[in-house]
Amino acid sequence: MTLTLTITERLTRARGDLRMGVPVMLCGSDGAALIVAIEALDPVRLQDLRSLGTPVLAITARRAETLKARAYDGDLARIALPSDAGIDWLRAVADPVDDLRMPMKGPLQSLRDGPADLHRAALSLAKSAHLLPAALVVPMANALQVASESGLTLLSLDEIAPVLSALSPLAEVVSARVPLVASEAGRVHIFRPDDGGDEHYAIEIGRPDRAKPVLARVHSACFTGDVLGSLKCDCGPQLRTALVQMGAEGAGVLLYLNQEGRGIGLANKMRAYSLQDQGFDTVEANHRLGFEDDERDFRIGAEILRKMGFSAVRLMTNNPKKLAMMESCGLHVTERVPLKVGGTLQNKAYLATKAAKSGHLL
Repeated sequence: MTLTLTITERLTRARGDLRMGVPVMLCGSDGAALIVAIEALDPVRLQDLRSLGTPVLAITARRAETLKARAYDGDLARIALPSDAGIDWLRAVADPVDDLRMPMKGPLQSLRDGPADLHRAALSLAKSAHLLPAALVVPMANALQVASESGLTLLSLDEIAPVLSALSPLAEVVSARVPLVASEAGRVHIFRPDDGGDEHYAIEIGRPDRAKPVLARVHSACFTGDVLGSLKCDCGPQLRTALVQMGAEGAGVLLYLNQEGRGIGLANKMRAYSLQDQGFDTVEANHRLGFEDDERDFRIGAEILRKMGFSAVRLMTNNPKKLAMMESCGLHVTERVPLKVGGTLQNKAYLATKAAKSGHLL
């Protein structure tokens, strides 16, 4: 029936559910479980979930390392809930905001028996919803009945695994001429993913020859740097310098990808900023939140350039990972064009960390 939701549509619905604190039912070969994101969980729903089974808290190995909890499952830890654990305890384990003020959360008992596939999927879904990667997982024996009676989104691990790892197809929605300060010959293209996620933009300067390497910049959205002029990063100056250089050459493409905070979202980026104020560097802050150094998907940029008809680029970047990404996606990088701008007293340590820990060529 044409009204039946596809797995992509159900995944998108599940992300929205998690952001609202609504549980989602996950089913796998080893059983089923209700999952809910800790960030959006409220005390009433926590009580309801406890009445249905024995909840387990899933956190990433990065967050577990901060909490001195054992991650027996490699990339994650399953934490047994103390009988008196309430919403405040759960949030304290999930969110590092008070780690220095209240460093002792445990001792935390990590589970080591049984599969962790449902817990791993729960964390992936929370990340893709731009929530803190911490989820409550409640095993369910009568999953279909509970999901049906409560109107919950039901997902199968076999269905969602390939969708979560794949790049959602992108389609150009519209383009229009936009005269810019850097160049009056500007055109903005809007690309929309099939999964209902954030749109991404391509700013085309002039009329780049599709048969030649295009001067290109893959720029991730930075609200604080691009819009507010934050001195904590070099994003704003890189954005403006790239456009100016494209205008001076008469042709180029700047890709503006909505992957704020290295892919963790603006709210989590602000959490990372708060941790940086406590003395942690940008990588350490991400790890304490439970994220990796960089959660962005640079395949998006390569796909947009291909759809625009380009096969080779002169890439404006200091990040060697972007060079490798372009090559791995079938786009030939003929030149790396450095963007060494935007250094300030406020971001000196930040830039040094990017060079030392993330390999940026500064």
